Amino acid sequence: MKFEDIYQFFENPPPTYLNRELAVCYVLDILLQGESYGTELIEQLTENYPQYRLSDTVLYSALKFLEQSGMIKGYWRKLQGRGRPRKMYQIVPEYQKQAEELAHLWRNYIEQKH
Repeated sequence: MKFEDIYQFFENPPPTYLNRELAVCYVLDILLQGESYGTELIEQLTENYPQYRLSDTVLYSALKFLEQSGMIKGYWRKLQGRGRPRKMYQIVPEYQKQAEELAHLWRNYIEQKH
């Protein structure tokens, strides 16, 4: 290691991987804008927040938690121009307010990091 490596680290830090708690809040933030599917959720994070990453394992763990809690529901749909059907996720209307609260936690987290 050299001192210039340390400076380089802070000038261009490696991406931060979301944990499950952050992933849950991020997913809800996206789903409040409309239904989505797993790969799209990861792509949107990379596009909108390039300093963050989300592993498949953490994402699907978060989606499973949200589905089992009843906050979101998933269903299969064939998308135009895509090969196999995708499992789409959407927020269950009764949980809209709680989803908004949790999504707000994600937005606050992002704002504090900038």
